[in-house]
Amino acid sequence: MTILVVAEHDNASLKNSTLHTLECARRIGGEVSLLVAGCGCEAVAREAARIAGVARVYLCDAPELAHQLPEVLARTLEALVRAKGFGHVLFATGTVGKAAMPRLAGLMDQPAISDVCAVIAPDTFKRYIYAGGVLATVKTTADVVLATVRPTAFEAVPAVGGETPIETVAAQTGVRGFDFVSVEEVKSDRPDLLTARRVCAGGRGLFDEAGFAALQELADKMGAAVGSTRAVVDMGLAANETQVGQTGKIVAPELYFAFGISGAIQHVAGMKDSKVIVAVNKDPEAPIFEMCDYYLEADAVEVIKELTAKL
Repeated sequence: MTILVVAEHDNASLKNSTLHTLECARRIGGEVSLLVAGCGCEAVAREAARIAGVARVYLCDAPELAHQLPEVLARTLEALVRAKGFGHVLFATGTVGKAAMPRLAGLMDQPAISDVCAVIAPDTFKRYIYAGGVLATVKTTADVVLATVRPTAFEAVPAVGGETPIETVAAQTGVRGFDFVSVEEVKSDRPDLLTARRVCAGGRGLFDEAGFAALQELADKMGAAVGSTRAVVDMGLAANETQVGQTGKIVAPELYFAFGISGAIQHVAGMKDSKVIVAVNKDPEAPIFEMCDYYLEADAVEVIKELTAKL
């Protein structure tokens, strides 16, 4: 059995989600290879070659993959999978994986599994459905198992200890239909939301911009990332990149503060794997009180201000 993991990276270094996805591959069993596809990403391939347990690193370096356009990546993967005969192809659940995996499934005429959170057998997995409210066990009869993996559900493999050969593969260029136009990036001194050890998240209970300004001040004092619910993003109180939940980012920090968050299932789907969850809400019936580790029934804004004053 051979498994191919598609690395997540920024053309300069591997993202931690790749190490978590490799742990999923390890639990499936068999020989595990890693594909690094990008532009000017040779350093990423060398970093990947140092990961213990990886049999081979495939490097696909081409200008067309500078931004990992899913159409080019899917065509490249199709050629590689057919040439090498991989039985499994795994992506981290993220922007790249969510876009490229279904395209690869269409090209190969294979079914696909999304958001895998546990491995039962090489053909049997657990995954969340209904916005994370139900944990389903699914068995596939696909010739090639294509899946996205929830990184927060698996521990990371060691990033060192290996000495893996690197093999260069060609990109499948000439894909029609899409061209990269531009990207807008937000620079911040705060920790990245996906990898932060601590997250301070706010919901409707913070009311207004002043409430979120107080949350951001607390987060800065704690060295935490700032998270939010979809409702407050839609209200314009928080930036899109802070959204946690089914249609946002999936996080699993050591400590997750939920201020003024009711605990809608769509939000909980994105933070339920956090190690310790602390909720503050003045509504005694808030659903989040049923799943958090600690809770305080109080006004979230006032608690934020008191905590900030104590730090």
